[in-house]
Amino acid sequence: MTEAEDLLRARLNAETGKLAWKELERHFARGVVVRVAGDLDLVEVALAMARDDKTAVEGWLAQGRIARASPEDAQTWHAEQSRFWAVVAAPWVLVQEVASRLDG
Repeated sequence: MTEAEDLLRARLNAETGKLAWKELERHFARGVVVRVAGDLDLVEVALAMARDDKTAVEGWLAQGRIARASPEDAQTWHAEQSRFWAVVAAPWVLVQEVASRLDG
């Protein structure tokens, strides 16, 4: 790993935060929300996307471990008023649903 990648990882980690569905809704409307499987490291996925690591990203897409959020996702998230860990890997907003609405 290069120093530049380490700095990018640190920046992405610092920019990761929790969002409510209400805050994410406008990004979904723009078609830029990507849901990330809970067993993946959100920052590592963002780093791979920022580095344009096609092998990793295409592998996760093929496995269904990352995907553009669907209208069905949005309906569920709205109904449950879900919360997310989120980070931007422009132009994408990567999200992982928080396990429980009671979490922070």
